Amino acid sequence: MASLNVGNLGEYLREQRRNAQLSLRQLAEAAGVSNPYLSQIERGLRKPSAEVLQQVAKALRISAETLYVRAGILDEREREELETRAVILADPSINERQKQVLLQIYDSFRKENGLDTETKGAEYTTEDGTSPEL
Repeated sequence: MASLNVGNLGEYLREQRRNAQLSLRQLAEAAGVSNPYLSQIERGLRKPSAEVLQQVAKALRISAETLYVRAGILDEREREELETRAVILADPSINERQKQVLLQIYDSFRKENGLDTETKGAEYTTEDGTSPEL
């Protein structure tokens, strides 16, 4: 786990909030946190939990994983892997079996290149709970 850099996180959140043209109060309300607490996060005075970061990310319509990396909760490499998996799983143009096969191929390439191949708790199963056949 990377070290926490709440100042960098706060600056990033402020920038994202301004880009979204939201006031501090509007973002706090949308994220379900108090205005003073969000202000303290932006100023680097508080360390938000992963749950709070997820709520803020949802309100800003940005990736929660990006905020986790900024907060030091998630390693950059882990974020990239999770985002790759999410994109594959969200693709409506391929069916469930094809998604699972594609993830297996992805894992085999990562393993071949000496990278961590753990799926962070994700099992390769189809929607009906069975393992896909290759």
